[in-house]
Amino acid sequence: MTAPVKSSPLGLTVLVLLHHRPLHPYGIQQLLKRWGKEQVVNVGQRAGLYRTIERLQAGGLITVRHTVRDQQYPERTVYEVTDEGRAVTREWLEQMLAVPKAEFPVFPVALSNMLMLTPDEVTPILERRLEHITAQRAELERQNAATPAGLPRITLIENEYLLAVLGTEKRWLRGVIDDLRDGSLTWSPELLAAFEEAAETGAEGDGA
Repeated sequence: MTAPVKSSPLGLTVLVLLHHRPLHPYGIQQLLKRWGKEQVVNVGQRAGLYRTIERLQAGGLITVRHTVRDQQYPERTVYEVTDEGRAVTREWLEQMLAVPKAEFPVFPVALSNMLMLTPDEVTPILERRLEHITAQRAELERQNAATPAGLPRITLIENEYLLAVLGTEKRWLRGVIDDLRDGSLTWSPELLAAFEEAAETGAEGDGA
């Protein structure tokens, strides 16, 4: 009996693509890019894709369909999804859609440690992030505008979500930058030390 395979964004996407048709790894990578999935899954490293394929095969979710031999290319193994893989695809998809996962992106971590810098140092740094966010959003809007007319909304639903998320972060960043500029958001080592001392004094009083 094979061990259950842990779900992952790339694993789910590979399974969904193999529902479309049997594919070799290079074909999977090309289809990921053609369908714009690189916006939501990390396909930058081919080694990561091969490791994911190996896990799915070891777990019995995909199997070798046949091997393609061509004089112009190295031998390529074509994979197809198994019946178990079809069932697991649905299970993973329902779970990912329904249940928010505890994720730990880097930006909130950086925000929680931002007090290591001064407000004057932070302001231009967040302005740079705002420029990146603005550019990302503009690129997504450009991609949406370039899609064929009449394309069903469901095919770009992830772009719609990303645009909403980026738009919210853009508005929030502008507000924080404004607060930094007008001084309504500020801190200093002295202010933080005074707060910590007051908190410790209060804790000692509660324990007395």
